[in-house]
Amino acid sequence: MGTPLNGRKAQAARNDGLIKEAARAVFTEDPGAPIAAVAERAGVGISALYRRYRSKEDLLQRLAADGMAAYLTEVEAALADDADPREAFARFLHRCLDIGAGSLTSRLAGSFPVTDDMARQGRELHEATSRLLARCKAAGALRPDIEVGDITLLLEHLSTIRLADEARSKDLRRRYLALLLAALEATAAAPLPGPAPTWRELADRYAVNDL
Repeated sequence: MGTPLNGRKAQAARNDGLIKEAARAVFTEDPGAPIAAVAERAGVGISALYRRYRSKEDLLQRLAADGMAAYLTEVEAALADDADPREAFARFLHRCLDIGAGSLTSRLAGSFPVTDDMARQGRELHEATSRLLARCKAAGALRPDIEVGDITLLLEHLSTIRLADEARSKDLRRRYLALLLAALEATAAAPLPGPAPTWRELADRYAVNDL
């Protein structure tokens, strides 16, 4: 068990959590929002935010890294799941939906530079997801022409389902995930048109656009 944080460190950790939660919400709604909007939504002073993040770019990089780490945790959990591969894969996608996998990528790709660590994380995610898909295919639980890039983009599309009522939005995301799961398991279906997106194609979306 870790050593409890003292009062000042505990408050700093709480503030950091509030800032990142607010940033995810603010930038998902409006990628062009100023960093001051994050501080306002988090209920912290702008100076408190800048003590943790030097710039909006720095904050976005942290959010992206955190999101990839959370996704990798879910992939590893799915790989360690000894249940029926079909059930394990379905649970994996539901958990990805719950953590908002793909929600920031679909809104913010190309708006900040990718660090070397982020690029390394991306490769780890791709390799781990490839292992998960290979296991599902070997068990006959996934159509053979589905690749990692397909899963990435499908999760991003699901994350864009948003209504004014967030609870209703979550219901609809789960509704359409159920449809997708049925399609992903259609192993006898006709082949999909064209190849799946490659890791390079997906990574290239993060090239910063200076226009």
